[in-house]
Amino acid sequence: VQLQASGGGLVQSGGSLTLSCAASGSTFSLGVMAWYRQAPGKQREAVASMSRGGRTNYADSVKDRFTISRDIAKNMLFLQMNSLKPEDTAVYYCNSAPAGPPASWGQGTQVTVSS
Repeated sequence: VQLQASGGGLVQSGGSLTLSCAASGSTFSLGVMAWYRQAPGKQREAVASMSRGGRTNYADSVKDRFTISRDIAKNMLFLQMNSLKPEDTAVYYCNSAPAGPPASWGQGTQVTVSS
């Protein structure tokens, strides 16, 4: 499976962004999909996940601000991010949960929130 995240950018604190992830290849095997992020000097962390049935889970740090969604038919995953904070600055990735092999990560998309 190839995963490509997009939609990042520079936004002021309090602003919004929507990230998209396109999956291609053997997508029939995708179950739970998730958004992850990695800030400079920190470990990659999961921020939101969604099952094929629509069950969602969020990290406490983004709960009530971020919304994950997916279009299974189009093999797309989305992350609506509202009320962004400088601490949300990171490279955002999409992947399955648990995550696939190292080669599955893709380049991610940079989100920078200015104060």
